[in-house]
Amino acid sequence: MNLKEAFRFQNKLQSLMDDAKNILDDRRNITQTKNTYLRSKVVADAEDEITIDDIPNPEYTEKITDVAAFLLYLLDEKEKLSKAVIETKKSLPIDMDSEVSLNSYRQAMASLFRRMADTRSSENIIYNGGVGYRFNAEGNQISYKCPVKKVVTINFDRNKIRKMLADLDKKADSVSVELDKCLINYEVSYEAPFDVNDSFANVFEKYLNK
Repeated sequence: MNLKEAFRFQNKLQSLMDDAKNILDDRRNITQTKNTYLRSKVVADAEDEITIDDIPNPEYTEKITDVAAFLLYLLDEKEKLSKAVIETKKSLPIDMDSEVSLNSYRQAMASLFRRMADTRSSENIIYNGGVGYRFNAEGNQISYKCPVKKVVTINFDRNKIRKMLADLDKKADSVSVELDKCLINYEVSYEAPFDVNDSFANVFEKYLNK
C-alpha cells in the first residue's frame, strides 16, 4: 500500500479500537445483573423468580475476553503500521509532518490576509446616532439627537497584503502538490490483514476464525 492508503488504514484501526474500547467500557457488557424476587419470604407457597437485566450488546457480551484480546491485536497492528510508515517517511524528499503543519499555518494566514484584502473603506451617515447638549431659554441643559458621519478607512497597504496572500497561496499549493506525490508514489512495507471497508463485526469474526 502507498502512504495515502496507509494513513487511511491507520484511521480504520483507530476506529475499530474505539469500537472495542466502547464495548469494554460499558459495565453492562462486562457484568451480569441477576435479580431474584424472593416472593417466598413474603408468601409461604409463592415461588421465587429469577430475571436477568437487559444487556446492551448481546452480540459481544459472551465474548468479552475475546474482545479484549482483539483490542490488543489491533494495537499490535497499529504499532506495526506506524513503524512501517516511519521507515517510509525517512525516504521522502521532504519532512512530511513538518510540511503538513506548516501548510496548515500557511492556509490559515492566507485566509486572514484574504479577509484583510476584501476589507473596504466606507462612509455613511447614522441619523440620530449621536447626542449633543445645549441650554434652553430657561438655562437648563437639555440633550438633543444629531447625525453621526462614520468613516472607516483601512490602515494597511492593500497591495502588499495581496502580494503576501499570492505568495502564501503559491507556496501552500506547491507544498500540497509535493505532499500528494509522496502520498501516492511511496510504498509502505505493510500488508493489511483485512479490508479497510470491513465492518467491526466482520473484522472481529475474521480474527476469531484465525
